[in-house]
Amino acid sequence: MTPHARSAVAAAMADWANPSSPHAEGRRARAAVEAARSAVAAAYGWTGETLFTSGASESLGIVLNRALVDRVLVSAVEHDAVLRASGRATTIPVSSDGRIDPDTLAGALVGDGRALVAIQWANSETGVRQPIATLARIIHGAGALLLVDAAQMPAGADVDVAEHADFVALSAHKRGGPPGVGALLVRDLATLSPTGGQERGYRAGTENLPGLAGYAAALVEPEDTARLAALRDLLDDAIRRSGGEIVAEGTPRHPAIGAYRMPGVAATTQLIRLDMAGFAVSAGSACASGSLKPSHVLAAMGWDETAGREVVRVSFGRPTTEAEVAAFIAAWRDVARATRRFVQ
Repeated sequence: MTPHARSAVAAAMADWANPSSPHAEGRRARAAVEAARSAVAAAYGWTGETLFTSGASESLGIVLNRALVDRVLVSAVEHDAVLRASGRATTIPVSSDGRIDPDTLAGALVGDGRALVAIQWANSETGVRQPIATLARIIHGAGALLLVDAAQMPAGADVDVAEHADFVALSAHKRGGPPGVGALLVRDLATLSPTGGQERGYRAGTENLPGLAGYAAALVEPEDTARLAALRDLLDDAIRRSGGEIVAEGTPRHPAIGAYRMPGVAATTQLIRLDMAGFAVSAGSACASGSLKPSHVLAAMGWDETAGREVVRVSFGRPTTEAEVAAFIAAWRDVARATRRFVQ
């Protein structure tokens, strides 16, 4: 969490009241909720409705289960939260670079009834970014709706999402805010079935004012994506020169996410050794890293199971320094040497 976010959460906890109560304290709390709502919408350039949730997973589940559509399509590399909530959705394959082919998408959209298509802005394991504007034109041309999982997207990083998406799922903790808070951006509430309760009747439960205050405060502090991309490029170059493999090298990727293969060394071995050296990385997405299951993302990109089990995910945050990346490179090479797989 950013310092501003922590301060905002603490202040809201010290002066909390139920935002749905009609008394003076409740009205002040309601005003704070609405201020946070406006701040989140403005940060993402969103002109539609902004509904607060407990995070991107809930936001995705709301749309996948309650959008007024006849069928659902999801890409093969979507986050587990999408795959769990989408039921028997039609799967859209990806190319070896992890991206959806526009012609393949157009073919998948042929069918009866209105469709909902779930596509991530960037993959949480590989960092691969999807061409949202190109895919959105195909989706809307077929009369379908687009749900973008933008949990990984820095605020303001891609105007195409605000311009083209019908639904956008967001998560505060990815942006330096507190955990357990997120948002669902909705172009038109008429495309979503309400359930009653709070949030315009689309999400019941007392509003998490401290969390929302922290989310809004975190978005005030812009993320230096150019600096993060430079750090990732530094690591990319070192891994390449040290005999490693960069997943989806040459493909547009998230500036702060990289996936790397150490040939012949299991990811679990890498994680243990790197953890002992003081580095926190994961195998696959952080949400599923402890499951030891083969990555469905790498499998969808055509990786065999053996190679896929040798890949670790590395991400960079606001506090990450160039010195820390240099130390990680040295640790990565030490692991490779210790397993006698080191090149150069």
